Amino acid sequence: MPSRRTWALLASLYSTQFLGLMFFVIAMVAILREGGASLDTIGLVYLMGMAWPLKALYAPWIDRHATGLRGHYRGWLLATQAGLVLCLALIGLLDLRADFTTIYLLCWATALFSGAQDVALDGLACRVLTRPADRGFGNGLQIAGGLIGNLVGGGMMLMLYPRLGWRGCCLLLAALTAVSWLQLLGYREPQWPRNAGPASHARLLAFWRGPQRKHWLLVLLLYPASASLGYAVIMPSLLDTGWSLADIGLVLNVVGATAGLLVALAYGRLLKRWSRRGATLAAALLQAVGIGGLALPAMAWGSHTAAGVAVVLYYMLYTPAATVLCTLIMDQSSPHSPATDYTLQMSVSHFFAMLLTSAGTMLAGRIGYGGVVGAAVVLAVCGLLAAARWVPREAT
Repeated sequence: MPSRRTWALLASLYSTQFLGLMFFVIAMVAILREGGASLDTIGLVYLMGMAWPLKALYAPWIDRHATGLRGHYRGWLLATQAGLVLCLALIGLLDLRADFTTIYLLCWATALFSGAQDVALDGLACRVLTRPADRGFGNGLQIAGGLIGNLVGGGMMLMLYPRLGWRGCCLLLAALTAVSWLQLLGYREPQWPRNAGPASHARLLAFWRGPQRKHWLLVLLLYPASASLGYAVIMPSLLDTGWSLADIGLVLNVVGATAGLLVALAYGRLLKRWSRRGATLAAALLQAVGIGGLALPAMAWGSHTAAGVAVVLYYMLYTPAATVLCTLIMDQSSPHSPATDYTLQMSVSHFFAMLLTSAGTMLAGRIGYGGVVGAAVVLAVCGLLAAARWVPREAT
């Protein structure tokens, strides 16, 4: 069983890996939109998330090769975490409007460093979370970490932006990201059995040749797709109905993220008691309800309060599905190539999800926010049906 120090390190790394990304896709999107940026420009910002699927290309290298620093995955984490700090500091020295192209390229670099950090971190997590009973809470911690990144990088920075400005927010995020780097300095990674065979990308294809892998691929694509499509319209629809940046930061990225991370941790603990299939189906139903509620802000129905409640419920009801999916992915990962297997599956899922997020924003200008939410509900039902048919009852 992992020590408290290991749990604390995992929680810290899963949180800080998202600080910069959440600042870009939440706070920067809101700042740009308020300044008159088009939905197509906003779609380009969301497109940065496509950098994460690329991590599957270098995951086998991280699995097989050490950096020369003490500890296999620790060495990679030290290097990539330092890259995140450097990129955020450099971005803070530039002007968002005058230097947007340079900032956009550095945002992509941040996304690539974050992806490489995630590969090493997932490899470490797969190694230390050997018991199926620990995986639920461990992956709940991962989802909660992402929401903490949402809370701090998105919500808090959006609220602090009028006071700190662009430079102050970026430098503060760089300092917070450096905290995890300092934790890594004091961490001693256990020695793992050396993987046999040369570094190879053949595993990226070999993984899908296993039994029921084609069915599992459909689950990976469909199960989280609806949440991504629905998310695309939240920020623009709130802004277009008169919400201020401060209100969005509070409701969307503070209250919503806090509620979501608590639900993720609680659902992760419940996975110790539930069957995998039962937990997956229950989470899929909750997700469909949460996405359907986005019709309130999307269609400008009801008051600001009703729209805010709908957004908070979205965060609360999609996080169980995200927690379950990460746990199932860990179940499917081989102990001989944990970072590669986990990253490959997450990359496929993220690629499709980010594609839908970017497309959803652009489609909103053509079919309306309500049309996008309707399509997301249809995808939620498809994900539920796929899970009912192909998710195994128990952990493998």
